[in-house]
Amino acid sequence: MFQLETPLLELIVRGAFLFVLFMVLFRVMPRRTGGELAPMDLVFLLLITEAASHALGDYSSLADGTVQIVTMLVLNYVTNRLSFHFRWFERMAEHEPLQVIKNGQTIPRHMRREALTPDELISHLRLNGIDDVSRVKSAHVEGDGRLSVVKMDEAATQAGVSLIR
Repeated sequence: MFQLETPLLELIVRGAFLFVLFMVLFRVMPRRTGGELAPMDLVFLLLITEAASHALGDYSSLADGTVQIVTMLVLNYVTNRLSFHFRWFERMAEHEPLQVIKNGQTIPRHMRREALTPDELISHLRLNGIDDVSRVKSAHVEGDGRLSVVKMDEAATQAGVSLIR
């Protein structure tokens, strides 16, 4: 039960391969895919639960599952440390924020890139207390998939309305 059934190096390589594969896949996919978790955290969570499920049943050895869990813990720690210390690594591992509204106007190319429909955008704006795109100075889809919104100043909004009339 506590002896390794699979060679140690194979377990480490399998865990590392899956970690890197999911990191690359989540980097290529739109930001909104991961929801509220950063891609790195989502990958870590998915792989840990998968390895843990094998340790609980698929492997007859707890050691095999433990090696994969420890491998993923170490890779997650190293990825977080590298992202903290090296900006280039953070840019490689995480999505940059993508602006979808600028000065009250949507940026259709960026919305298409994120598969963000106008109805979804308005829904997110309502959650931020905004009922009209023209009242938004800027909005970005952040690296973790959330929408951050900066409202226009009330004075600027009123000035804009008075100029239109």
